[in-house]
Amino acid sequence: MHYKNNNNLSILFVCDDKKSIDKVIEILKKRYNISNIIITDCTKKAFKLYKKMDFNIVITNFSMVNKDELKLIKKIREIDFEQIFVLISKFKRKKDLVNAIKLRIRYFIWYPVQRKEIIEVFDSCIKRISNKYEIQYVNSILEHYKLAVDNSTILSKADKKGVITYANEQFCKISKYNLNELIGKQHNILRHKDMPSETFKDMWNTIKNKKQVWHGIIKNRAKDGSSYIVDATIFPILNQDKEIVEYLGIRHDITEIEQYKELLQDELTNTTNGLKQKIHLIKEFEKAIDVSTSFTRTDTKGVITYVNDKFCQVSGYKKEELLGNTFKCVRHEDFPSLFYEQMWNDLKNKKIWRGIIKNKDKNKNNYFMDTTIIPIVDIDDNIIEYISIKHDISEIVTLNEEIIDTQKEIIFTMGSICESRSNETGSHVKRVAQYSYLLAKLYGLPQKECELLRYASPVHDIGKVAIADSILQKPGKLTIEEFEKMKEHASIGYNMLKNSNRDILKAAATIAHEHHERWDGTGYPNGLKKQNIHIFGRITALCDVFDALASKRCYKEPWELEKILELIKEERAKQFDPILVDLFLNNLDDFLRIKEKYLD
Repeated sequence: MHYKNNNNLSILFVCDDKKSIDKVIEILKKRYNISNIIITDCTKKAFKLYKKMDFNIVITNFSMVNKDELKLIKKIREIDFEQIFVLISKFKRKKDLVNAIKLRIRYFIWYPVQRKEIIEVFDSCIKRISNKYEIQYVNSILEHYKLAVDNSTILSKADKKGVITYANEQFCKISKYNLNELIGKQHNILRHKDMPSETFKDMWNTIKNKKQVWHGIIKNRAKDGSSYIVDATIFPILNQDKEIVEYLGIRHDITEIEQYKELLQDELTNTTNGLKQKIHLIKEFEKAIDVSTSFTRTDTKGVITYVNDKFCQVSGYKKEELLGNTFKCVRHEDFPSLFYEQMWNDLKNKKIWRGIIKNKDKNKNNYFMDTTIIPIVDIDDNIIEYISIKHDISEIVTLNEEIIDTQKEIIFTMGSICESRSNETGSHVKRVAQYSYLLAKLYGLPQKECELLRYASPVHDIGKVAIADSILQKPGKLTIEEFEKMKEHASIGYNMLKNSNRDILKAAATIAHEHHERWDGTGYPNGLKKQNIHIFGRITALCDVFDALASKRCYKEPWELEKILELIKEERAKQFDPILVDLFLNNLDDFLRIKEKYLD
């Protein structure tokens, strides 16, 4: 029996008999390919070496009545109770053998050493080491698979009567019960009044009587009274006699999906007539409720070694087309190589990676996977493979994009309507949106925030819908009273939009509220100063003033560019953020190109 990694084995040989040493070393190197062998005839030196290094086998030829040698073996036993010893001895005294047995030494070679006996002893030693590594390896893999399940699912176990015997951290987190509160209880501690009893009758009939897997959607009640919804799969665990010994429940939280579905239904149903054609998306969204799990494995180089049917179904590829290849075949060009470099950097550092990946299937259609990738390590903490658990969330992403597009359309339309009441053109809101996006990019805001600002800025003056036409369209200068009334549009716009949970409308509320605040604190409605003004408000303020001065209004003609720039410079660090003014002036040509593109 040869251990498959004999060249990695290490041996400490404590011996003072050169003839025995030479004979044993020859066999260890030639037959077993073991080269990592350290030899010493000093027990003190041997112990120092043992404390510094790991040894699979310790060989000694000393007499067991010698106190130094006995002490060495006892001290090593204190460090590693399972250490394998091979004792070379004449065993002339019965006491030697008794002491050796007491010290749990199992392998003996009698003097004079014989080749056959050496081989028999080391065959047995290496087989034992191999079995030990195999057990450790299997345990390590099982632990990592358990970690993978624990990190990606809500998991619980119950006995034959349905009493909870185990719940993972995810289960405790979503149910808001701690583990001690769950153990020993029935799962009906979580039952929600909205769930029909027929559901649970069907579940128990399936898992207990039919001994089959049950799958369904369950609404639960958490400890604090809140509700949550899970996509549940319950497995009956059978012994060799086909008797149920326990039940395993694996769940995925789909609360947000269900709540979002209801919200989208309301939004789409109550939107303008032009959006009625999109109602059919609600039916399509039902498919997202039955989220299936895709499972894949790859080697350390990313080569696919296993894919399940679910992944093949989503990707459109057959197993034979995927096995032996990498996931480059499904990689979408929208995701830059830097994204995958960062992902691989985390994985190679043995970190669990979680994220949403945009892919393309065999027919070049886009799909999105909520992905968890777990590095699997062996007993030496070396990565040996990666496993990946993926949930297809394409329906959710697609529907979300539809709603975002709808929000953009509505916001732009609202902005245009507001501008038309002021006898201004829709081009003003287009220009302000593009100016704001460019200035946000120059300022260094993340791409997502730049896009958010572009979509939200058109409604900066939405509050003017509540201002009387006599003030809004007055050709001359406003009186003090009229101007105070006009200033109310900032708070009115904010109050119109502030209660939305949508990112675009929340950003729009902030912009409407703060785009008349001034860097020096003399603006309205709240007299905010410097960085206390949201960056969205500071950017929109500069872009709005620039376009307003450059455009014709009912009360004025457009200003000359030189005069506009002079005012902006004068208002640097007064009305406007000085950094934004510098960025605007240093990139003026880019802003003027936008002005020319969106003429009134």
